[in-house]
Amino acid sequence: MSKKFKIGCGVVLGIIVIILFSLYSYGVNSYNSMVKMDESVKAKWSQVENQYQRRYDLIPNLVNTVKGYAKHEQETFKMVTEARAKAGGTFNISDQVLNDPAMFQKFQQAQNSLGGAMQRLMVVMEKYPELKANENFLALQDQLEGTENRIAVERKRFNESAQAFNSYIKQFPRVILANMFGFKEKPYFKSTAGAEQAPNVEF
Repeated sequence: MSKKFKIGCGVVLGIIVIILFSLYSYGVNSYNSMVKMDESVKAKWSQVENQYQRRYDLIPNLVNTVKGYAKHEQETFKMVTEARAKAGGTFNISDQVLNDPAMFQKFQQAQNSLGGAMQRLMVVMEKYPELKANENFLALQDQLEGTENRIAVERKRFNESAQAFNSYIKQFPRVILANMFGFKEKPYFKSTAGAEQAPNVEF
């Protein structure tokens, strides 16, 4: 075996080792980034759930306060109570909902239904000036409005985090690693149809 052949084999072997090490490093870095971004999406998701839970907890007090002034609005109270019960069934769910579009859609539909029922309750409240002057009601209304704003903010942050994650795992060649390690695309929150229009308040 000539000296040149040995040198050539050593160079080729060195190049192969460098390529393999580079691929390994790329794979490790990509995997770690996916884990970090996945955890970020889960953290944003938990904040969304926290705000929905806050709204869920405020509703009974708000409904009871309004009932004292608007006893004949039973249909509205029933609708809010039923929507709250349905939405309550979507809490305490695992992060698996982020990997299951059908579960995510069910969660969003339940929350949208509750949001619509609350919107109708707010319209009822406008009919009772004496209710709007009640300090307890005003405090609850402020808390609810603040919560709705927080929900919108946290949903936006979740969507941004999910978009960053989805874009990252879809890029080649990371898409191969994502499929190998079971990283799936995250769903997004979508606006409710007609949400851009304010409700009509009739006196």
